[in-house]
Amino acid sequence: MTYPDTYYSRTAIDVSQRPSLTETLSADVCIIGGGLAGLSCAQELINRGKSVVVLESRRVAWGASGRNGGFVTAGFAGGEELAEQRLGMTGAKQLFDLSREGVDIVRNNIQTLNLKETSPSPGKISVIRYHDPDSLQRYCDKMARDYGHELTYLSKADLPDYMNTDRYHQGYLDNQGFHFHPLNYCLGLARVIEQRGGKIFEDCEVLSMDQDSPVKSVTTARGKVNAQDIVLCGGGYSGKVFDKVRRSLLPITTYVVVTEKIGPLLQECIKTGAAILDDRMASDYYRIVDEDRLLWGGRVTTRTSEPKDLAALLRQDMLDVYPALAGVKIETAWSGLMAYARHKMPYIGEIKPGVWTCTAFGGHGMNTAPIGGRLIAEAITGESSRYKLFKAFDLQWNGGPAGPLVAQSVYWGLKLTDWWNERKSVTR
Repeated sequence: MTYPDTYYSRTAIDVSQRPSLTETLSADVCIIGGGLAGLSCAQELINRGKSVVVLESRRVAWGASGRNGGFVTAGFAGGEELAEQRLGMTGAKQLFDLSREGVDIVRNNIQTLNLKETSPSPGKISVIRYHDPDSLQRYCDKMARDYGHELTYLSKADLPDYMNTDRYHQGYLDNQGFHFHPLNYCLGLARVIEQRGGKIFEDCEVLSMDQDSPVKSVTTARGKVNAQDIVLCGGGYSGKVFDKVRRSLLPITTYVVVTEKIGPLLQECIKTGAAILDDRMASDYYRIVDEDRLLWGGRVTTRTSEPKDLAALLRQDMLDVYPALAGVKIETAWSGLMAYARHKMPYIGEIKPGVWTCTAFGGHGMNTAPIGGRLIAEAITGESSRYKLFKAFDLQWNGGPAGPLVAQSVYWGLKLTDWWNERKSVTR
């Protein structure tokens, strides 16, 4: 199986296929899913002396882990308000600190494992498309006061120093985050895992599991793994064997394009190397890659098929913000399924003795799966029980066949709210 045609796969460090499992193996832990969550968990377990087998039904980081925007920033998609409601201020602060630890994990891995091909670039700017300076300033103040996370408030007058567009009203700069090449990070991590004795098999769909015996078993078409613990790390492409976990995930599709090389015109439009995103439900998120190409992502839907006019749709969004790029061509376009929970928080925990879940990272950025992997590894080795902080965000039924329709309806409602907020700003 080949990787989908994306900017990331075209610039990947190595897309050689790994073998499928054709024998019976024993390991301390069997991880199902070779995306960012599974690889992060495997690395953390190996660092703690555990033997690990990773089973991936397609290719390493074939799904959302290798197709996303590449943002690595603190916080969770559910937001601080939800965390405060369910955990109180102390618990919410602990949760946010975990998200920052996830950023540090990725940054430290890039440095210590010499993952140069990830091309990290610092900074993320969040912007709003309607006038609300007081609320945004209060948010920056709250993050500094309650969470110790410093953000630089950007007024309407500040924004031209970073971008040449009239679409945005205010924003803030997070200098502690960064963005990078997510597929190369996962491929580099997989290489390190194998060098340290971990085993990774591709094209290896799991057909059945024995989750209840003291020694559990995971069976594929031509092989089997016996292990003390199983970790379920599939995402939007999880198979039926994920059972209850799968019924707790909403597969949400998002879209990305990358332009041709633009030249100096790009720096005239976007004057910063920081990644940029707006605060709408289906936010535009974009960043400069390969020095003078623009990676642009946005739009979300519960449909799993890719629209025929995908490149034209996102090009229209890009020109709405930067009309000066009208002559720029789209070089590649792709979509990907992200796994969301209804409460927009990840599933990190034990669903039965020795069976763990580490999934639902849609919308969180690339910091949450790494900290999830660490928490599961700590729990399996008895090092800590920090994963229990996520019991407040347990498995939640996705609504069955009606789930995607409900999610799409919620999205349309929030999109209407976005439109109204922007319209009010125009008519003031």
